[in-house]
Parts: sequence; C-alpha cells; structure tokens
Amino acid sequence: MARIAPGDPPAALEADRQADEIHVYKASRRMDLLRAHQVIASYRISLGRGANAGAKQREGDGRTPVGTYAIDWRNRRSFDYLSLHISYPSPEDSQRAKSAGYSAGGNIMVHGLPNGWGWLGGIHHLWDWTDGCIAVTNSQMREIWALVPNGTPITIEP
Repeated sequence: MARIAPGDPPAALEADRQADEIHVYKASRRMDLLRAHQVIASYRISLGRGANAGAKQREGDGRTPVGTYAIDWRNRRSFDYLSLHISYPSPEDSQRAKSAGYSAGGNIMVHGLPNGWGWLGGIHHLWDWTDGCIAVTNSQMREIWALVPNGTPITIEP
C-alpha cells in the first residue's frame, strides 16, 4: 500500500500567485514560501533524522543540506506523496564530499508523507524521520505543488 502513487496533482496557480522563493529554517522546523519578499504560506516541517548534527556532508548521513539550491524537477508518482526535487548537491557540496572520500548523496526533496501513511497528518512533525528531505502533510504538499514552479530558489538555513 505504501507504494501506491496518489491521483493527479493539483494544477499550478497563476504565475502572479506563485512563490518566487522558499526559505527553510531547520532550527525552528519551518518552511516559508515567499512572493516579492512577503510570506504567502508557512509550514511546520520534519527533516532528516540527522538534522540536528548539522549540514548534509555525505550520502546516508540522514542530514538535511544547508545552502541555496533550486527546485529543479517534480515527481507526481514518488514513494512519498508528491515531491519537488532540490538541486543538492551543488558543485561545492560534491567537491567537499569527494575531498573527504565520500559521495555527497542526492535525491533531496520537499515531499508529503509516504504513500499510504497520510493518516499520520500533522503528528509527523513530532520527530525528524526523512533521509535528509523536507516533509509536510499531504494537504500541505498539494498546496506547495500548486504554489512552487520549477526554478524556484530554496535557501535552507541551519
């Protein structure tokens, strides 16, 4: 049941209603969508299970990255309810990991709950459970999907 993909995602909102930047605040477990530097939506989030240990350093560390990236593609049939891909790793992230003898990892997303687990709703934020991603409820993910176009910059702060 957890691998059953959701139905059709919502349509994108009109361009003048969409976000033009995303800010993630790891310490307060909050993600804001902004348009013209004004917050248009704010969400309580869960992060990677190693989020309190700092920025992502390598594949498998369970940490959420820190830095400025972009939403570069989306997956309507992902393991988790809808997902927006974050352009991690940057060239700097890759070089840092390579210098340390590791892979930087990748496939960092903003996503909903695992398919079939939507009933968890808002209690999912009581612990950090992802592999390094940013998680919201399924209803929030539908809203984010409609508000965030590909190419939107996302800044993830400690």
